[in-house]
Amino acid sequence: MSYDLQAVIAGGEALRGVARDLPAARLASLEQGLSLMPMTRALFDSVADGSWAGALGFWRLPEGFEKTLAAWSAGGPVAYVEAEYFGGVGEQRAAVWDGGSLVLGPLYVEERQPFPPAGSPISQALRRLGVVASAGQDEFSAVGLDRHRHGEAWID
Repeated sequence: MSYDLQAVIAGGEALRGVARDLPAARLASLEQGLSLMPMTRALFDSVADGSWAGALGFWRLPEGFEKTLAAWSAGGPVAYVEAEYFGGVGEQRAAVWDGGSLVLGPLYVEERQPFPPAGSPISQALRRLGVVASAGQDEFSAVGLDRHRHGEAWID
């Protein structure tokens, strides 16, 4: 089984507001008032500045898009997250912008590395967005990121 996700996550209203200016953007609702904007090929192509991905060490964050995320964060925290797993082995990356600045990360956990005591990069980013996990679950599950195994499935 595989899992892959490359997405922007932020408060639902804030993300809906900025998505209006991006015709290629598609949103999905998460728990706890958050929304997810998958980094689809169409969205990537519409926001890329002509360079390839690789900003801040992410796989699919278009060069220059981190400035857009910083601008969006003037209205509240915004996270960019990536996860890729196959057969239980994989990697996670996450970063959070708030008030126009990078305030968390970029965080990475490479293949076969354990998560730090603070949790996975994505759980740490979600916590910075205000997500609260109940006993027996992490922030990743608390918002429902386990609902779909592939980023494109969020918008089908």
